[in-house]
Formats: sequence, C-alpha cells, structure tokens
Amino acid sequence: MEPNRVEVIAADGIALAAHWWQAARTQPSATVIINAATGVRARYYHRYAAFLAANGFRVITYDYRGIGLSRPSSLKGSTFTWRDWGFLDFDAVLKRALQEDETGRLLVVGHSIGGFLAGYSAAAGRISAMLSVGGQYGYWGDYRPTRRLPLFLKWHVAMPAIAMMLGHFPGKRLGWLEDLPKGVAYGWGLQQGRAEQGLSRAGAEAMQDRFAAAACPILSVTMSDDEIATPKAVSRAMRYYRRAPVTKVLLRPDDLGFDRVGHFDLFHARHESVFWRESLDFLHSGHNPWGDRVYL
Repeated sequence: MEPNRVEVIAADGIALAAHWWQAARTQPSATVIINAATGVRARYYHRYAAFLAANGFRVITYDYRGIGLSRPSSLKGSTFTWRDWGFLDFDAVLKRALQEDETGRLLVVGHSIGGFLAGYSAAAGRISAMLSVGGQYGYWGDYRPTRRLPLFLKWHVAMPAIAMMLGHFPGKRLGWLEDLPKGVAYGWGLQQGRAEQGLSRAGAEAMQDRFAAAACPILSVTMSDDEIATPKAVSRAMRYYRRAPVTKVLLRPDDLGFDRVGHFDLFHARHESVFWRESLDFLHSGHNPWGDRVYL
C-alpha cells in the first residue's frame, strides 16, 4: 500500500513532510495521526500505518521539524525545540487531519515523546482517543534505577555538551538515533521533573490549560523492560492530562512472545501478529485488550 506524500505548513511557515494512507475500505473507521519518538524518522512507523490502513483507518505520519524529510539542509543555527513539535507541528497536522476527516473520530497513536506532546495543541480537545506507547518526556530521575547513571551520562551530559560544541547533535554519525537540532538536544538533555520548565508563568498556565482541554480516553502502554518509559515516567507525563480518563498498562515481553522489547521495538513489524493486532481493539472500539495488565 503506497501512501501519498503531502506538505503540512505549520503556523510559523515551516513545511512538514507527511504521508497519507487511505483506508482499505470505502468508509474509514477513523483518522489516525502517528506521532514519532524523539530522533526517530516517521518512516519507522510506515509499516504500522499501512497495517492500520489495511484494517480500515485513514492514517497520517509526519516528520517533526529538523528530522527526516522535514530537516533543513543544515541544522547549525537551528532554533527548533521539542516544544515546537507539539505547539506547532502536531498542532498543524491535527488541524489538517480534522479538515480532511469524514468519520468524526480523530485518533492519535504516539510513541515516547509523541505520546505526550499531543496536549500542546490548541485543538487537543478535539481528539477522540489516544494510544500512548512509552509516552513520557525524558526526565532522567524516572529512568530505571539500575540504568539511570549510564543513561544520564549519555543523554543528559554527553548529548547537550556535543550539541553545544557542534551547533546540533550528530546522532546518526554516533549511532544514537537521528541527528537533532540543538534546541531539541538541550530540551531533552536538560529536562527536569516539570515539562513546563523554562516557560514563563503565563506560558506554563497556557500549556497546562491546553493539556486539560484534552478529555478523551487515553490508553497508555509501556513495557516492563523499558528503561526509559518506566511506570513512574509514564505516570508523571499522564498527570498533565488531568481531565482525560487515563488507563495505564504495563506489558511484559513474554505477553507478546518475546524475551525483550524495550523502549523502541513495538512498532517493528515483528509485533504485527500480537501487539499491532491487539491495538486494533482500542482504536476501533475503545476497548482495552490488556485489561489484566492495568496498573495505578
């Protein structure tokens, strides 16, 4: 199934590369936006997008500014931040999807930071439901205790230091995911316990109000062997959606037939027969297929 490539223009004029998948059936069940993880190109999610389209959904994927097909010729001097990915990029894609949706159901599937940043959009209140997979915003204090020090040194010391020296973070050259704009590397690397860190009081209140406008059901899933999106990290992120009914699920790798899954693996095609197929229950009907794995 081949997607149609389109451009989505954010409110500040930045052009984002996106792809639409048309549903295999005449009347789609819903329109789905897929939000990527930090430093992951949208093409990683294309197989899952095609799977959803084959199962009756119209789907849009996109690269955040500074990443993949939305990357400028040079990242040096870029002022992009990961808040821009929510305030501007997701907001633009959400509004485009709402314009083209004919079903009355607008769903979001978000991975890692993509499972958190939907609340930054001024139109967040129009989302019908969200599936958050490993959704959190990178606070080092929530990492798995046994891995906290090496992860802290890698992502919160080395990454911002390298970005400061070079003017961007050369993640691809280092084998640490994709290259990142300097502001994104700082935003992740210097993140503390509050997502509104660095905002003015008025800016923080505006952000909190936007998150509060999202009152849709959220199914927040993470893996027991995920050293980044621990239950503590996920709970911290989901608290921002204070009006949304949030159901949190902790899956084990053997629930899915594997010895290890971790933070990045669930959108790999090897999970089509179990995780992908089970995720359809929530996307089609709002039913939680992992009811025996819920935690508070």
